[in-house]
Amino acid sequence: MSDTPSVLFVCVHNAGRSQMAAGFLTHLGGGAVEVRSAGSAPAETINSAAVEAMAEIGIDISDQSPKILTPDAVETSDVVITMGCGDACPVFPGVSYRDWALPDPAGKGLEAVRPIRDQIKARVEDLLAELVPAQTDAAR
Repeated sequence: MSDTPSVLFVCVHNAGRSQMAAGFLTHLGGGAVEVRSAGSAPAETINSAAVEAMAEIGIDISDQSPKILTPDAVETSDVVITMGCGDACPVFPGVSYRDWALPDPAGKGLEAVRPIRDQIKARVEDLLAELVPAQTDAAR
């Protein structure tokens, strides 16, 4: 078992919210956290407005692709953040679950996705401060 905490972000399509959250945690965490994302019913591709919204702030998620949620991915994560996947997320003892109620960016344009992106960033910053407090303090 590694000392590096692992986080799994889950939403239905793994095309918007969970991909943006994983992008933020990868970028801000600097390798201090293992980051994964998945979806209960993955889309074919990532939401282009989510990719564009992240690119505006210098984070490239264009090389990511939606992935299917597996019990193994949940069981091997320290923290599972759900974003509207409902009962599709398997539950295992010893795993910390949190639900982030965020609007689904599917079918929305860039103007509507920006505020969702900004909410996700604030939540990821809080999560990172909790998981890796020494690193967050050093960055301030």
